[in-house]
Amino acid sequence: MQRRHDLDWLRVIAFGLLVIYHVGMYYVSWGWHVKSPYAGEGPEPFMLLTSPWRMSLLFLISGVATAYLLRKLPNGFLRQRSRQLLLPLLFGMLIIVPPQAYLQVVEQLPGGYGESYLAFYAKYLSAYRGFCGEDGDCLLLPTWNHLWFLPYLWSYTLLAWALWRLLPTAAFERLRHWASLGLGGWRALLVPVAILALARMLLVERFEQTHALIDDWYSHAEYATVFFIGFLAAFDSRFWESLQRLRWIALGLAAGSYALIVHLWCFAGYTDAQPLPDALRYSLRIVWALDQWCAIAALLGFAYRWRHADCAALRYLTVAVFPLYILHQTVIVVLAHSLKPARIAPAAEALLLVISTFALCLGAYELIRRSSLLRPWFGLKRAPAAGDVTEAPTALRGDA
Repeated sequence: MQRRHDLDWLRVIAFGLLVIYHVGMYYVSWGWHVKSPYAGEGPEPFMLLTSPWRMSLLFLISGVATAYLLRKLPNGFLRQRSRQLLLPLLFGMLIIVPPQAYLQVVEQLPGGYGESYLAFYAKYLSAYRGFCGEDGDCLLLPTWNHLWFLPYLWSYTLLAWALWRLLPTAAFERLRHWASLGLGGWRALLVPVAILALARMLLVERFEQTHALIDDWYSHAEYATVFFIGFLAAFDSRFWESLQRLRWIALGLAAGSYALIVHLWCFAGYTDAQPLPDALRYSLRIVWALDQWCAIAALLGFAYRWRHADCAALRYLTVAVFPLYILHQTVIVVLAHSLKPARIAPAAEALLLVISTFALCLGAYELIRRSSLLRPWFGLKRAPAAGDVTEAPTALRGDA
């Protein structure tokens, strides 16, 4: 199988953007675990640049990775993917995520919180439900916070494996053929936009995004859609060539959609007291879906020409990116909370947070990859081959 280095590049870039996005969450008016005293609406247009499509792109790439790995390792596939996804989820919920929840309680609990981290951790493990805000909303513990991606990806992977396992080979190939017909030419843009727009029109108000897996039906509608597009179209050259041919059109549609979203959400003067008219609100859901898919299509289309572009840096980052994903949000939260008393100017502080997060996570990765004890808990094989510095990963790992 020819390795798809273009998707490796996009996966690394998407996780880099995720770090920047989560630093941004410290400074916007939206709810998050800790908040800057400078938080406000100013950075929100920049946050909206990637909000519609960033996680969807990762799910699509993971769908392609699933197809590649099923073809390469059909017998041990489910065992390997479960180990790569569920062990880090368990480790993350027990070790990585609790500091985020602790600092959230310290900063946001009415009346403050003065107990030690160890006292909090005992309550965390006992599923304590007494950390409640003034609105009566209580913190659910234990939690997976930013690691929600892992149970979602594992669930879709399980469905894909069941589909591949239970359908006769002829029926499965027919399904792929139908997907190829439905996603060829202009349909590579139109069909996903239509599905995503319909999901947003019907579900986004009924099912607020919770990242709790069991009640998050709008998120499942959008993320499962793009995952299975990647899974079914992974080996369909017509689909990828269509995206390459339509890349400039997709980019223009994404840019126009983004501009309209930002104008209506940030600059048109609509508020909770004076909301968008219903007709405009429903139209904006279609525009959101257009931005969501066309941004992905443009990125895939432009990257496709680099599908054979390999280098040592990419091989290193393709493996490093999953441990970085597991670590990054806790690093951001702890750093942001620790820097708050210094009252650094927000632009300088944000830059410091981004640089420090990447540096600390890469430093931690260097320790993790050298430890056969830690490696499995961060989604890595127990030990790389002797003398292998970069640990060349399996095709399109798609670990996260």
